[in-house]
Amino acid sequence: MIERRTFQHLGGADHGWLNAKHHFSFAGYHDAKRMHWGDLRVWNDDTIAPHTGFAPHSHRDMEIITYVREGAITHQDNLGNQGRTEAGDVQVMSAGTGITHSEYNREATPTRIFQIWIIPNASGLPPTWGSRPFPKAGRDGGFKVLASGYDDGDALPIQADGRVAAAALSAGQEATYTLAAGRKAYLVPAKGRVRVNGVLAEAGDGLAIEDETTLVVSAEADSEVVLVDVA
Repeated sequence: MIERRTFQHLGGADHGWLNAKHHFSFAGYHDAKRMHWGDLRVWNDDTIAPHTGFAPHSHRDMEIITYVREGAITHQDNLGNQGRTEAGDVQVMSAGTGITHSEYNREATPTRIFQIWIIPNASGLPPTWGSRPFPKAGRDGGFKVLASGYDDGDALPIQADGRVAAAALSAGQEATYTLAAGRKAYLVPAKGRVRVNGVLAEAGDGLAIEDETTLVVSAEADSEVVLVDVA
């Protein structure tokens, strides 16, 4: 089963400095049918105006993955972590017992991000933060695991039963992803246009996937896709 959720029909709000689209219920957007997808709780598509951002605020007991689509995001937290994550790269924050952080677009152009929240394996874990580059050349034509609750090579660690993966495809290319029995996936093209097992997804659309074993992602244009695999 694959359900398409078009970008035009997502929830969201335009705050001036932040134009946010919500794939699942978040803040002032509530849809009882879209509270979560398995352990995936939030997928926000945010455009942040230059020299603005999220002032210091707190989280706890959530795995928060930020995939930068365009521009860069600058992070600072009360644990002493700070860093700048550029387009195509990923940062991960395990909120655990509590963390206070800020995220700003210090650039002269808009920053576009996917922010993904996954429910952790347990509450009360130690808070952590990490960031790393993932050159697109390493995921041309196939999926690369960017963040994972398993031993997936150089993927950033998260405290959750899930993975975040991405692929960059040229028009006409295909990539496959295998889902274990009982797993769910949620896939969003960051750009381009793809079909997943024949179901169309344009840039920004979400595909909620379950009861599928092999996902065949076919690019109809040069595309970049992000996928979450959860219980």
